[in-house]
Amino acid sequence: MYFLTASRSPVQRAVARSLLIALLPVLLFACSREEEKAEPETRPVRTVAVEKREAGETVSLAGTIESQVQADLAFRIGGRLIERTVNVGDKVKAGQLIARLDPTDERNALRAAEASLIAANGQLSEARINYERQRHLYERQIAARVAFERAEQVFTTAQAAVKAAEAHVGLATQRLDDTELHADAPGVVTARGAETGEIIQPGRMIVQIARDEGKDAVFNVPANIREASHPDPDVTVALSLSPDVTAKGRVREIAPRADAATGTFRIRVGLIDPPAEMRLGSTVVGRTTFARHAGIELPASALTNSNGQPAVWIVDPKSMTVALRQIGVARFNPGSIVVSDGVTPGELVVTAGVQALRPGQKVRLLGATS
Repeated sequence: MYFLTASRSPVQRAVARSLLIALLPVLLFACSREEEKAEPETRPVRTVAVEKREAGETVSLAGTIESQVQADLAFRIGGRLIERTVNVGDKVKAGQLIARLDPTDERNALRAAEASLIAANGQLSEARINYERQRHLYERQIAARVAFERAEQVFTTAQAAVKAAEAHVGLATQRLDDTELHADAPGVVTARGAETGEIIQPGRMIVQIARDEGKDAVFNVPANIREASHPDPDVTVALSLSPDVTAKGRVREIAPRADAATGTFRIRVGLIDPPAEMRLGSTVVGRTTFARHAGIELPASALTNSNGQPAVWIVDPKSMTVALRQIGVARFNPGSIVVSDGVTPGELVVTAGVQALRPGQKVRLLGATS
């Protein structure tokens, strides 16, 4: 400085040093006053408005669309398959012909039964005439009682033979009708089990029909999710390839035992007015929320700690300053927390920038979400 230049005498330099030492506290005090007058730093933060809503754990599972009723159509008799009129994917109507067996043997059996019925009716007519004659003679006391009883017995046997022959005709007619397989309800063919020319055993599946009686979303659910589920949860089902195509559903059927291979339970969710895009076999995603309850749910990014306890920063909307407040956490979710106490609806909680804050610091809101 000017007072300490080499051109001055030792006495002048000593005086200058004394003046500098005397002025130093004044200069330091002036600098501190300027720092006090500087505006405190304002931090930009993002916030969320606290509100009480239904909270819970959302679970998503993949599944497929199936018909609520799937029927395996089969012949009640065996034989050689000579015709199958439908294939997989075909729509069928009630009463439509599905397949046909070779009817030669059944047709011949019907002819034989009808011939037996004709013969039985002839024997019945002869027995009736003889019975009437013996009864007339017996009433006039011309014929013996033994002859009358024998004629009565033959007549009764002939009546029974006619009834048996009629039953055989009915059975033969039914077997001939059974050589044709018809759909009992409208639907779509989803599988086939036999080809033309094969020898079919009774009960073998010829085609499988998904009836037009509603659609199910079918899921394989792990045991822990099944046990935590509400007895009648609301399920939202969406197409995997088109998530905007959705339908509501209700659990309609739960398998009583787990699959031996996967350990999962097969659950069928009945769809309510499903859109046409949800076709049979489509892959879907089902979502539902378990452990639903009214609570306060905050983003996980809002969480910090105070003395080792969970805490959040609360914004005072009047002074635009923040305060650290300890909270109780009921449950930790992957992207959120459920708060049991410590905040009230309507308060603003900081969700971004929590690590750079200090109590009483002024903040500027970048945007609030609810």
